[in-house]
Amino acid sequence: MTKQYLFTFIFVLLTRLSFSQGTLEVQNPILSGFYPDPSIEKVGDDYYLIHSTFSYFPGLPIFHSKDLKNWSLAGHAIHRPEQMNFVGQRATRGLFAPAISYHKGVFYVVCTQVDRLGNFVVTATNPAGPWSNPVALPQVSGIDPSIFFDEDDKAYIIYNSEAPDNAPLYDGHRTIKIVEFDYKNLKVTSEPRILVNGGVDLSKKPVWIEGPHIFKRNGYYYLSAAEGGTSVNHSQVIFRTRSLSEPFVPWEKNPILTQRDLDPNRPNPVTSTGHADLFIGPDGNWYSVFLGVRPYEGNHYNTGRETFLLPVTWTEDGWPIILEKGKEVPSKMVFPWKENPVPGVHKSDISTNFQKGIDPSFIYLRTLVAENYQVSSKGLTLKPSADSLRGVGKPTFVGRRQMHMEADWQVSFQAQPKKENEKAGLALFQSEKHMYTLSKTIKDGKNVLEIKSDKPIAYLPITGKGALDVKVSIRKKIIEVSYKEGNQAWKKWNQTLDPKFLSTQTAGGFLGVLLGLYTEGTEALFTNYQYQGK
Repeated sequence: MTKQYLFTFIFVLLTRLSFSQGTLEVQNPILSGFYPDPSIEKVGDDYYLIHSTFSYFPGLPIFHSKDLKNWSLAGHAIHRPEQMNFVGQRATRGLFAPAISYHKGVFYVVCTQVDRLGNFVVTATNPAGPWSNPVALPQVSGIDPSIFFDEDDKAYIIYNSEAPDNAPLYDGHRTIKIVEFDYKNLKVTSEPRILVNGGVDLSKKPVWIEGPHIFKRNGYYYLSAAEGGTSVNHSQVIFRTRSLSEPFVPWEKNPILTQRDLDPNRPNPVTSTGHADLFIGPDGNWYSVFLGVRPYEGNHYNTGRETFLLPVTWTEDGWPIILEKGKEVPSKMVFPWKENPVPGVHKSDISTNFQKGIDPSFIYLRTLVAENYQVSSKGLTLKPSADSLRGVGKPTFVGRRQMHMEADWQVSFQAQPKKENEKAGLALFQSEKHMYTLSKTIKDGKNVLEIKSDKPIAYLPITGKGALDVKVSIRKKIIEVSYKEGNQAWKKWNQTLDPKFLSTQTAGGFLGVLLGLYTEGTEALFTNYQYQGK
């Protein structure tokens, strides 16, 4: 064993022993469900965490914590429909990979709206908002921008961009580029310069170098980035330099985080880890947030890319390690500081009758047409738009993330459709082409509960009188459906749905499942929404 590895082994062992004496147990993922592409910023004793939302609204949620365990939804960087238009974009397009920074009393979020605005920046003095309208950054061509503020008050934007001369040597050949940024006037002030070409070793044809962040420690500039694509080959790699004018040198023992070399048949795997951001924790040591997924069979997962947390250790010669090679992402950690919850801690389970409003954990598809969502003492009334949930318009749909591989979900609602194209009910939504809807509608002149994927699966006869309750039992390999009207006994559908139809592996794209309420062509009153993870 070399001196360097002996030091690393002892340091990791002592770190873990000190953690075992801690007082705070934290469970991974720290944000379960569809919360991908984390970026984190420490301001005093407060931590702010932001995530991608693609074509959902409001966009780019910002979570607040003081202990890295309890997170409260502070606000969204895109929270007014006039800030950004997603209508016409598929659900998996829109906003990719934001990054949050703080400097001299101002919060900055940079992000990419793919296919439309491109890269942009918004600002606020309070992470809860209001946030400014987006300012486009047309000189920043690519995705995944982040801002680095240096000690001399200069600022830079680092981002994923095209190959040199826009001539890729292979599919997935990308670069990391840097430009100087006038943070006071929100302008790029230099020509782009390449920091990393391809990845750690261009001769090995590395793919999709992205999600870059720069930070400083002990006189070095470190560049952390993802490599290998955001699926099972995902990893995190590290480079460093003494000066931003000099080349970044990769660590010879990269990657510093991956799960791609582990047995895919291991129990309860976490896979696809990467897109990390490193920061200093409450105890003064370094930590990292990153994305990962929890498949239930093969590479099938319905909860999307989630946010995980791990401590960072440092080698004797100053390289960070998020997770030693061959080690699995732990499900629980113990940290040496006390629990310090913030008000309004985000919960995975929920029970609401909507009489006090729509919980901020609910989101909309592409935009909010406020008049279509009316809250009263009766519950939540949804009014139809002219657009279908299976299109790219402005459907009446509001949903909440599926946060567990197994969960029970129950909804009560009333609707009186008159025609076969009028329907209201529940939607397990992954994409425009991959969803299950359970809707009250008309078939051959009679009231039915329609179960549909990309095509109708079943029409269950109902009287159509009074409230309809639908219960969805989500399990790893099946989805079961039960229903009842009024005070009648529950009836269990004699078939099941396949969860894999809703998986990211099957549907493609970057999303997790939303458990939502919708209506098309008819008004509907929703009086109960209950979700409980198993």
